[in-house]
Amino acid sequence: MTNNPAFMIYGVNGYTGRHCAEEALKRGLQPIVAGRGQDRVSRVASELNVSFRVFDLTDTNASIEGLQGIGAVLNCAGPFSATARPLLDACTATGVHYLDVTGEIGVFEYVHQRDNHWKQAGIVALPGVGFDVVPTDCMAAMLKEALPDATRLRLAFKSKHGKLSPGTAKTMLEGFAKGCTVRRDGRLEQTLAGSITDTIPYPGGPSLSVVIPWGDVSTAFYSTGIPDIEVYTSASEAQLKQMRSTRRFTPLLHWTWVQNFLKRRIERRVTGPNEDERNRDTSELFGEVTNDAGDCLSMTMVTPNGYSLTFDSAITAAQQVLAGAVEPGAKTPSLAFGNSFVLGLKGVRIIDGPEKKHD
Repeated sequence: MTNNPAFMIYGVNGYTGRHCAEEALKRGLQPIVAGRGQDRVSRVASELNVSFRVFDLTDTNASIEGLQGIGAVLNCAGPFSATARPLLDACTATGVHYLDVTGEIGVFEYVHQRDNHWKQAGIVALPGVGFDVVPTDCMAAMLKEALPDATRLRLAFKSKHGKLSPGTAKTMLEGFAKGCTVRRDGRLEQTLAGSITDTIPYPGGPSLSVVIPWGDVSTAFYSTGIPDIEVYTSASEAQLKQMRSTRRFTPLLHWTWVQNFLKRRIERRVTGPNEDERNRDTSELFGEVTNDAGDCLSMTMVTPNGYSLTFDSAITAAQQVLAGAVEPGAKTPSLAFGNSFVLGLKGVRIIDGPEKKHD
């Protein structure tokens, strides 16, 4: 495992990459920032007064050259369906540890199914060090510890405002094209968007919620071994109706030109929340496990808004990986840093649980 302290943030010209770089600087780190666009990357580097490198991940040789002398890279360039594999290939060739802030199920599956590959390369492969999936992954691991024979896991989150960044919006667009994903008997299964709903008891009160294709249907399986997993988010009746009514348009989203057209619109029209908007936003989380005997444990948690937590958790994770605290291989946040990793982040509190429900 390398002890090289050099740290790179790739995708610094994006919303999350820029803020992660600012968070790193606040902690006294000097990240090397990178991306594929010379003008945009150099402008951000100049504004932050840090070194930069420019390379396109579609060019393998350029990517390998760009990672020379780096100990770990934090990938903030989404959608990660396009960037994770080529950057991981370059990391494998150079012995550089890999982290990212994805919530994409396909990326998690790709990484965790190749655990031995990363071990042989001597690198940590750690996707999902942001709000996707740090708090929910740690919550799942805490619940599994409290009920070791759990066979069903339900996770849910609710944002007070939930304004999106361009990268998150584009990732959600890709996810919607694939429908909704749950895990049944250890296998990933597709369901119709809006087809599974429930009223979830969040810390602030019960709220109608719907199953969505969130990353924990992958990561929580590797963290806990629980075979049945669903992830919910709050949704109004109007939002559910809209979700169901748009199912007939889903096949169009499989067309590349449609995806590209909509992503360009997102880039032009979507901006992430500013500091004031982030400070006024919060997230509420709920988790529940059940075993075959019918025993059930639940817990609730509150966190800052998803972006602020991401900036904090991503840089904290990178610092620990750079310090040599994580063994090579595919990791989830809880496997890398322990179940209580999320509790060391700013503004995170367990409200209740894990508590056993009584019939």
